Amino acid sequence: MSTPPRDREGDRDRERHRDHDRNRNRNQGTEATVPPLTRIIRDALDRLRAVDRRRPRIWDAAVTGFWTVAAVLDYTSGGWRHTAHEDVTAPEFLVLLMSLGFSLPLLWRRTHPLAVVLLMTPISLVNVWTGAVVQASLLQLIPVFQLVLCSSFRTVGAAALLFLVPVLSGGFRIPADWGQEVVSYVWGLVFVVLLGIAVRTRREYTEALVERAHRLEHERDQQARLAAAAERTRIAREMHDIIGHNLSVITGLADGGAYAARKNPERAGQALEAIGTTSRQALSELRRLLGVLRDDHPDAERTPQPTLDELTPLIERVRRAGLPVHLELNGEPTAQSLTPGLQLTVYRVIQEALTNTLKHATGPTSATVTLTYSPTHLNARITDTGTGAGSGAGAGRTAETEEAPLAAQGIMGMRERAALYDGTLEAGPRPEHTGWRVQLRLPLEDTHP
Repeated sequence: MSTPPRDREGDRDRERHRDHDRNRNRNQGTEATVPPLTRIIRDALDRLRAVDRRRPRIWDAAVTGFWTVAAVLDYTSGGWRHTAHEDVTAPEFLVLLMSLGFSLPLLWRRTHPLAVVLLMTPISLVNVWTGAVVQASLLQLIPVFQLVLCSSFRTVGAAALLFLVPVLSGGFRIPADWGQEVVSYVWGLVFVVLLGIAVRTRREYTEALVERAHRLEHERDQQARLAAAAERTRIAREMHDIIGHNLSVITGLADGGAYAARKNPERAGQALEAIGTTSRQALSELRRLLGVLRDDHPDAERTPQPTLDELTPLIERVRRAGLPVHLELNGEPTAQSLTPGLQLTVYRVIQEALTNTLKHATGPTSATVTLTYSPTHLNARITDTGTGAGSGAGAGRTAETEEAPLAAQGIMGMRERAALYDGTLEAGPRPEHTGWRVQLRLPLEDTHP
C-alpha cells in the first residue's frame, strides 16, 4: 500500500475530529465526572490538533526546528564525541553536515516518509563507517514511525531494513563495539514499530466507530425519509377519499337542488341544507387530517378515524346525493377481530366505490353494499347497475378521458389498502355487463398465524 497524500489524510483527520467534537458536545452532561487535570490535558491536546489540522506546515516546521537545534547543540557542545568510537575519522564539518542531514528532512516526514528514510540511509552509512555515530541518527525512527501509521507492513519492513543495514555494516568497519550498538538500534526500532502499530490500531478503530456512526445516522435519516414518504402517501390517499367523496355528494345535491328549485322549493332547501352539512363534515375531516402535519397539534394523532359504525351515515349522504344504496349485512363479527385499521380500510373502499359510481355511472343507477362476516374473513361487495363504459370505479373509461389517471389511482389506492392487511381487491364490470363490481376480501386479525 502506497503512502496516501497529505490532503486526503488531512480530510480524514478533520472529519474524524469534527465527529469527535460533535460527540463531545452531545456528552457534555458527563463532563462533571472527568477529573480537572485530565480535562485540561485533553483540551490542550485538542487545541494542538486543531492548530495542526489548520496549518500542518507550522507543526512540521516546529518539530524540524526543535530537532535541528538539538542536533546542532550536540555538535557545538561536543556531545557527539561521547558516543563516537576511538578511531573516528570524520572531520567536524562532516559531523555537522550529518547532523543537519538527519534533522532537516524531517520537514517532509509526514508527506514523504519513505523518501526521507531513503535520503537518510546513505548519511547513516557514512555516520557508522566513519565511527562518528552522532546521536541525531536516531531521528530516522521518526519517519519510520510515520510509515507504520500510514503504509503497508511491507513498506515498513523495507524501511526497517534500510534503517538496520548501515548499523549491521558497521560490524565490518568497527567490530569491537558492534554488538552493543546493534542492540540499542534494534530495541529502538522495535519500540517505535510497536508504538506505531498501537497508535494505528487505535486510529483505525476510531475511524471504524465513526464510519459506523455515519452509517447508522444515514440509515436513520433514510428511514425517516421513507416514513415521511409513506405518511405523505397515506395523507394523499385520505384526502383523495375525503375530497372526492364529499365533492361528488355536493355535486349530486347541487344538481338535484337546481332541478327541484323550479318545481319544489322545499326540496331545494333540503338539498342546500344537505350541501352545507356535507361541506362542514368535509372541512372537519380535512382539518383533522392536516392537523397531523403540525408539530404543535397535541391531539392530531389521537383523533379517531372513521369506523364501520359510520357506514350508515355515509350511505345516507350518498342517498341524499341521488344514488339509491341498499346495505346488506350477513353474519356477526367478533369484537377483537375488527381493528381500527381494518375498519378504516373497509370504510374507505366502500366510500371510494360509491363515489366512483356517483361520478361515472350513466343512466338510472342503484348500488348495493354487502358485508359478509365469516369466522376467518370479512368480505365487502359493492355493485351498481349503471350502464355505459363509464360506470363504476372508472376503470372502464376510455384513454382519452382526462379523469382516467385519477380513477386508476383510486383503484390502486383501494388495492394498496387491502394489501396492508393481506387482503385482495377485485374491480371490474359485472358478468352481465350491467354495472360495476368491487370485491374486497380481508382476513380477520384474530385469525392470523
